[in-house]
Amino acid sequence: MKMTKMDLQKIQEELDYRKGEFGQELRRTLKVAREQGDLSENADYTAAKRANNQNNSRISYLENIVRHAVIIEDTSEEGTVGLNKAVTVYIPEDEEEETYKIVTTIRGNSVDGRISTDSPMGKALMGHRVGDTVTVQVSPQYSYEVEIRKIEYIEDDGTDGIRQY
Repeated sequence: MKMTKMDLQKIQEELDYRKGEFGQELRRTLKVAREQGDLSENADYTAAKRANNQNNSRISYLENIVRHAVIIEDTSEEGTVGLNKAVTVYIPEDEEEETYKIVTTIRGNSVDGRISTDSPMGKALMGHRVGDTVTVQVSPQYSYEVEIRKIEYIEDDGTDGIRQY
């Protein structure tokens, strides 16, 4: 999985929290609920067990990502689309402008305006300049064009969230 040093740092911070403070609190809650008696009708125990299992699942997921991490850096030239750049595009088909931040797959979230370098839009935009018109290939049967209107570098301050799953 391709990611930046900041991505890896954010994942490691979450892992440390989930294994440490958060995990300990979940285990304490589970222990208290278990001590309440009959587990078959104990809603607190069921909820605590579910939360603990979800935490353990997330830890496994994050550890797998760390194990397979490949650190990348933005190597795009100034004035071209690359990682951590906000790109404003005009979509003639919709007669509107939209702005997206180009991020790694682990941070992609189109609802929040972050598209990954592996998304159809991200792939199409990478390496292009203001004024370029590019074709976004969504599927073998459907594509559309966008015109790049603005490119702006955004410092990676680590505030972009990591995907949940």
